[in-house]
Amino acid sequence: MTNDEIKVAVIGVGYVGKEHARIYHAMEGVCLIGVCDKDQKRAREVAVSLSTKGFADHKELLDKVDAASIATPTQTHFQIASDFLKAGIPVLVEKPMTSNLEEADRLAALAGQKGVALQVGFVERFSPVIEAAKKLNINPKFIEAHRLSPFRFRSADIGVVLDLMIHDIDIVLHLAASEIKKLDACGVAVIGDKEDIANARITFASGCVANLTASRVATRALRRMRIFSPDSYISLDFGQKSGYLYKKSDKLTTWRDLKLTGDVSTIADLKGFSFGDLLDIHEIPMPDFEPLQKELEAFIHSVRTHAPPVVSLQEGRRAIATATQILEAIKEHSWEGE
Repeated sequence: MTNDEIKVAVIGVGYVGKEHARIYHAMEGVCLIGVCDKDQKRAREVAVSLSTKGFADHKELLDKVDAASIATPTQTHFQIASDFLKAGIPVLVEKPMTSNLEEADRLAALAGQKGVALQVGFVERFSPVIEAAKKLNINPKFIEAHRLSPFRFRSADIGVVLDLMIHDIDIVLHLAASEIKKLDACGVAVIGDKEDIANARITFASGCVANLTASRVATRALRRMRIFSPDSYISLDFGQKSGYLYKKSDKLTTWRDLKLTGDVSTIADLKGFSFGDLLDIHEIPMPDFEPLQKELEAFIHSVRTHAPPVVSLQEGRRAIATATQILEAIKEHSWEGE
């Protein structure tokens, strides 16, 4: 299949799926065979706009494609992905891979049995922000993440942990590269019957601690992360595609020396320092590319060369397992007055 055109389909062409279809349509070496959606009008409209065919049932595509993106509601991921994997067709499944750990394990077993690639759609892993941050080789000791968004009404079948926090769960697991030692979480439902606000604190065996906050009832979108190491930290903004590196400056040594001596004649010099003076601040150069484009190119490369997916099903499974722990901790949390 190395030099052949890869035939792909997109299952589910809502907000995210339409972007998958758009990128595949323009991608060199790829033929968008069709798009599928239970809303036949939507499928037809997207198909016409991209000069392809619309389908109402994903099973109609099983004998027509080499690969598929699945961007349907989370509750449908397991069945649709299973049908393609059973047919020997590699799939990219949008996050979260499934709505529960049992289904994730069954998909992993099926993919292994069939020898077929299953890539999980954690698009933030392909963000220029993460790519730039990884090049700095910071040894994380504390990670703080905030992911906030207005309620979008398109992921009402799951709560904010599986909807938004799952991105930061994946990133933190990837950066910490250590087993979880302890996990605490709390959350509350605001609009529906599933949590809309959640906070989790994860302690890893390495000693690294991560504090994650997610909300889908905010007035504006915000996606930020700070990663601290013993001698520096980086501040990342996924939305703005920007980042800054903060490192100790030589002035910090001077400040410490003055503070430790306590010399009356020099202690007044401390007033001449501000916190900003003690740091060297550098803007992190960011590559310019579309994360989803890079994610889909990586998937097609995996299909074409049979290379392991960049985001493996094992990583997708671990993210689901951690999210499950967080959801269980939220259920166990007792709010005063309840």
